[in-house]
Amino acid sequence: MTPDDIDDLARRAQDGDTAALDTLLSTLRPRILSACRGVLPYSADAEDACQEAMLNIATKIGSWHRNGRFTTWMHAVAVNSARSTYRRLRKQATTVDPLEHGPVLDRPDPRTTSVIAGTRLDLLEAMETIERDHPQYVEPLLLRDVYGLPYDEIATLVGAPLGTVKAQIHHGRKLARPLLRGEE
Repeated sequence: MTPDDIDDLARRAQDGDTAALDTLLSTLRPRILSACRGVLPYSADAEDACQEAMLNIATKIGSWHRNGRFTTWMHAVAVNSARSTYRRLRKQATTVDPLEHGPVLDRPDPRTTSVIAGTRLDLLEAMETIERDHPQYVEPLLLRDVYGLPYDEIATLVGAPLGTVKAQIHHGRKLARPLLRGEE
């Protein structure tokens, strides 16, 4: 399916065509799952985030303003769902006492599953730290450095001028470097 076909389906879904919405979601599910896997290395977690993203897309499709590709907007929704899933999992992991609940956990520690997984989680933790004081830097930085979206698409997606997006990414990188090196 071409990007124009996807945009057309999305417009029809926004206008209330439920068949178009069903087709759109089933067509985009592999892309959504891939975006979630880019953040969450454990497959079950990525699947959960994918489901959340698809629900968000279905319920919030009206917030796509039709400037820019639908897939760019969809990608941001998927990334945000994956980040939300990560936060929820991290909170659950820190509130569970293994002595109370037994030493056996049904999911592996993502930091030990691969170097890439640890790097992704370190990046998410750095983004959470940056988000506390500079939330405007996080989304553009993730869209550029994790997902490789072009600056102009990011500008359209976040609704900011191109120069502003470039500056946000630059400043976000400056803040992220020491966090990723463990210098805090």
